[in-house]
Amino acid sequence: MQKNFNFKKKFGQNFLKDNNILEKIVNSVNITNDDLVIEIGPGSGALTKYILGKTKKVICFEIDKDLHIYLDKYQDEGAIIIYEDFLKINLNNYIKNITYNNLYIISNLPYYITTPIITKIIYDNIDITSCVFMMQKEVGDRFNAKVGTKSYNSLSIFIDYYFTISKVCDVSRNSFYPVPNVDSTVLLFNKRKNKKVYVTNEALFFKLIKDAFTYKRKTIKNNLKNYDLTKIEQTLNKYNLDLNVRAENLSIEIFADISNNI
Repeated sequence: MQKNFNFKKKFGQNFLKDNNILEKIVNSVNITNDDLVIEIGPGSGALTKYILGKTKKVICFEIDKDLHIYLDKYQDEGAIIIYEDFLKINLNNYIKNITYNNLYIISNLPYYITTPIITKIIYDNIDITSCVFMMQKEVGDRFNAKVGTKSYNSLSIFIDYYFTISKVCDVSRNSFYPVPNVDSTVLLFNKRKNKKVYVTNEALFFKLIKDAFTYKRKTIKNNLKNYDLTKIEQTLNKYNLDLNVRAENLSIEIFADISNNI
């Protein structure tokens, strides 16, 4: 990495320089020659180099065209470098003619677009096996939070509905150049073959959860006052709970039960 490179704050550019962490990220999934890997935001190509050691079926999406000075060489090794905003592309158009066994998405996610990227992957209905994401540690803690904990929120449930999550490792801010203001974590997202719970109306289910966490210190009675509280209370009573419970104490299974009953 050239010290005089013009790092762009608007793209959240902090490039990982710790080779041990780079190896851990790539080795956290069992990539073979027959698998396809999508890398979002390859930056200087530090991670791309390790991915190419596992498979030559690699497509990288990089928003900053100035990074071609680092990335173009990887095209000679088989990677396809697309200088586009991942949030604006249709991934299926790029992979539909490629034959592969498993699809993995690997990324050192820019902190400010972590949630939009994961949401896009879910809603674009891409048939992935696993994702490995590095992200701000605080955000990762919310994704991986368990019911009843301080970090547990609507995002925790949204992700849990589609994926099982495990931590690969934490990453010190000093492992990046330039050094960011926060530490990071690497999480492995394994796509569930079946959704974790059955819901009759997904749109209602997710709206209910979002509304339930509107004011975290308020009770279900206050946050869901625009819903049928009688039916909600009947469902909560099945779990020895009442309307004075807070959303952070309700599991995904209870929210599914409430949603299906209203």
